[in-house]
Amino acid sequence: IPIKDNIVESDISRDIIKIAVINRYNDSVPAISFIQGIGLTSGAIASSVAHDSHNIVVAGVDDESIAKAVNLVINKSGGLSAVNGEREEVLPLPVGGLMTTDDCQTTSDAYLKLDKMAKEMGSNLRAPYMTLSFMALLVIPELKLSDLGLFDGKRFEFV
Repeated sequence: IPIKDNIVESDISRDIIKIAVINRYNDSVPAISFIQGIGLTSGAIASSVAHDSHNIVVAGVDDESIAKAVNLVINKSGGLSAVNGEREEVLPLPVGGLMTTDDCQTTSDAYLKLDKMAKEMGSNLRAPYMTLSFMALLVIPELKLSDLGLFDGKRFEFV
């Protein structure tokens, strides 16, 4: 993985990008790792729908996009977001970070816009946000990321 100015960076050519989990309940250091298979070649996507603890989970190709995507979710008290350069989209989920107060048509339109944007940024996943939400679900093998770090679901221990 490339290191530039003492910072470990994503390797888009090998589909290896950063993933982080930010604790929504305590002021703590984010857990940061790398993930392969999301397919993003630019930008970042984030969500407060992250089983089971519903912390913020984010995947992105660069730190600036990751920070912007996370801050969009924080500023809406929960939600889904996508950032690509100056373009920013967000679906607010202010009820516990899981539910919206908008009507179903508005919600559907916002979700479809986010899904399309994630795919325009390179994701080849059928449901990028659904996949992202399961990356923090520790009980599904193999490696998952929680706010406490990487967890091996087969050995049922942090690594």
